[in-house]
Amino acid sequence: MEQKIPVSVLTGPLGFARRVARPLIKRTPDFSQRLTQKFRQWRKSPFLRPFAALSFLGPGLIAANAGNDAGGIATYATVGAQYGYGLLWMLVVITVCMAVVQEMCIRMGAATGKGLSDLIRERFGVRGAAFAMLTLLVANLLITISEFAGIAAASELFGISKYITVPIAAVGVWFVTTRGSYGRVEKIFLAMTLAFLSYPIAAVLAKPDWGQVVTQTIIPSFHLTSTYLLLFVGTVGTTITPYMQVYAQSSVAEKNIDMAHYGAERADAYVGAIFGDTISALIIIATGATIFVASHGQGEVISDAAQAARALEPFAGQYAFILFAIGLLGASLLAAAVVPLSTSYAICESFGFERGVSFKFREAPIFHGIYIGMLVIGALVALIPGLPLIQLIIVAQVINGVLLPILLVYILLLVNDKRIMGKYVNGPINNTIAYGTTVLLSILSVWMIASIVLPAIGIPFMQS
Repeated sequence: MEQKIPVSVLTGPLGFARRVARPLIKRTPDFSQRLTQKFRQWRKSPFLRPFAALSFLGPGLIAANAGNDAGGIATYATVGAQYGYGLLWMLVVITVCMAVVQEMCIRMGAATGKGLSDLIRERFGVRGAAFAMLTLLVANLLITISEFAGIAAASELFGISKYITVPIAAVGVWFVTTRGSYGRVEKIFLAMTLAFLSYPIAAVLAKPDWGQVVTQTIIPSFHLTSTYLLLFVGTVGTTITPYMQVYAQSSVAEKNIDMAHYGAERADAYVGAIFGDTISALIIIATGATIFVASHGQGEVISDAAQAARALEPFAGQYAFILFAIGLLGASLLAAAVVPLSTSYAICESFGFERGVSFKFREAPIFHGIYIGMLVIGALVALIPGLPLIQLIIVAQVINGVLLPILLVYILLLVNDKRIMGKYVNGPINNTIAYGTTVLLSILSVWMIASIVLPAIGIPFMQS
């Protein structure tokens, strides 16, 4: 019999990939009992006891750090290379906004015991759910494309043609996820992504001007150019993504956390946002202190993965590009395996279609069709000759940023509905921040699109 994989553990590409893998691995009947006993033994260890206070960390931390995948690395590296520390102030704002949005979704999960997709279907009907799932499908498809672009970029750093690695990766991802032992492969992918932790070390070893870092983090600056707007929206899109909200709420609902125990989850949302964006800031600082400084303050457009790898030189020296390639490949493969699968489960569960990797194609055609289709489209787009891979990854994050307000509208309407939330509806501060985020991001998105489209048809609008 097919073992159901909850939507909550399938809506993000990186940090919670392990949870996705669990139902795909054969377990002995007493596995969970033995695991619980082992965990209790670990907790008694005097070496681990000091970390007991961190046991509340969960979906908020996982969701916030899922944004630091291949797309996030490419976007943050580009921000640092082109504008130095000039966009660090924006991360402070994004951190506040992300914490508020995550908290709202976690509160909805605790107050209603239902996931976000369930509430959308009940409140807005099948059409509303279809539109929301379409938004999730498009957003995750773009992420899948960007991950295959990351695979192509990493393979080129190793001197291997993308026309060899990308098809092999697509077939390999499909096989290990649906037919192979995904758990073992996933551990390798996760280990490879640890290479990205070199960025915080490089940020310190590059000896940035910490006075400038603090100043530009506190004092906002804004450039009225299409390039700046593109990176602004892209940074929001890679930091606060639709799948994060779906995951956070569904995870709380499935853990049966009620409002009596909601305080720890709220703290998790806040701590997760701060921790995740601190890593993002260190990536920007690392590239700003190396690539931007090397350009004598003029900024440099990152056009390939080798340029992004240069920020790791203070830590890895001549091996920087190898370290970066390993991290990029691991993060991209992991996300390429999880995102299409999570999308298939989310959509099929929302509308009652048969779902599961153990079903044959004729038994679950919608499930397999979505999954295989996303893999095929992602791989084919990444194989387009002459495609600028890093720019493609960034554009995918930009479009995610444009799509984000759509989901935020659903969230705000739900969290302010007293029939659903009762006395746990939003307060004025949360509403001000959340509505402000939605409106501002919508305006910036329209402004950015106008700055690209209007000059293309001969109408002057902003400078490039």
